[in-house]
Amino acid sequence: MRFRPIASLSVAAVAVLLLAGCAGSSDDSQAPDASASPDASQCQTPFTGDVPAGLEVSGDFQGEVAVTRPDGFAPTAIQRSTLIPGTGDEVKPGDLVKANYTVIDASTGEVALDTLKSDPAGMDMIVNAQQIFGAAVSCVPIGSRTVSTFPAGTLGEGSPAYILVADSISELPTRAEGTEVAPVDGMPTVTFADNGAPTITVPSTPAPTETRVENLRQGTGDVINAGDSVIVQYTGALYDGGTVFDSSWDKGAPTQLVAEVSSAGRPGVIPGFKQALVGQTVGSQVVAVIPPADGYGDTAQGSIPAGSTLVFVVDILGVQHAAPSAQ
Repeated sequence: MRFRPIASLSVAAVAVLLLAGCAGSSDDSQAPDASASPDASQCQTPFTGDVPAGLEVSGDFQGEVAVTRPDGFAPTAIQRSTLIPGTGDEVKPGDLVKANYTVIDASTGEVALDTLKSDPAGMDMIVNAQQIFGAAVSCVPIGSRTVSTFPAGTLGEGSPAYILVADSISELPTRAEGTEVAPVDGMPTVTFADNGAPTITVPSTPAPTETRVENLRQGTGDVINAGDSVIVQYTGALYDGGTVFDSSWDKGAPTQLVAEVSSAGRPGVIPGFKQALVGQTVGSQVVAVIPPADGYGDTAQGSIPAGSTLVFVVDILGVQHAAPSAQ
């Protein structure tokens, strides 16, 4: 299995690398425990076995870690061991998870990435077992600490061998759970299915000429900054007639996007969607009405006619903060 480069896994990782529950533990070194490794018959991972003997990890769960490597350590296989077995639900691909990651160059021992620096409370992610961060927490319970090894070249031609320590802290909700906010007159009204999927009813009044964003729920999590990678559920509809043109709920899973305006070769969103995200907090839910100037203008986009005013209902579920140089 070839993993995606680290840069594709986390906006926070780009500036640092590319260029590439259990309540806690003691400060004593933790040696890999084969008995704590997941049963391969119960879940699919890319790992071929436990990490080599002699590799030790010290530091508190959810805290800064240090790794001691045997002399001449050079991993030759994709391997993983569980250092701290968690007590939560088993993490599966597609789950939303908050976790801490420390990536270490296996040959030099230098820390290549420490997500505590960008996301001190934990980095939010959609688990994908084909990416090293997702693989590290897949198929073990929430609250686990694992250590994984990735041989040279795993992350792309010329990439060094890496050691990855991962603490899976908690599972994130799949709908906004902030405090309800009273609806604002003149905005679209929204009702919700039992699973949180919204139904949008557009008012008969003319569409606004400037983007309007109002909260339906107010979360208490991290603030979204420009350039952050944000995990959301969303539904988009046309202001004229209320026809839904896109919805993550219909696709069955949240999605991850960058809170920045897209441009050639640069992923992002339309200006009005960025405005709906930046300054909001994780756990919030917003309804945004976006006129053509902040949407797609006079260009048709699939089922969206040219000159359309758009309505989005967005649940903000998690964030990976951008490195300072990327903001």
